[in-house]
Amino acid sequence: MAKMCEICERKAVVGNSRSHSNIASKRTMSINLQSKKIDGKKLSICTSCLKTINKQKTQA
Repeated sequence: MAKMCEICERKAVVGNSRSHSNIASKRTMSINLQSKKIDGKKLSICTSCLKTINKQKTQA
């Protein structure tokens, strides 16, 4: 299973890590995934989706 949110399909992005001498080397910036049980299914979702779900529950 990929490190990807199952709701919004967001995944890790690639960028450069810069040293003091400005030499670039590739690095990945992964997202904050949490596994939660929603509607009886276990999902890997990012924290921004989790925050939105919690916000919708309190408003309803």
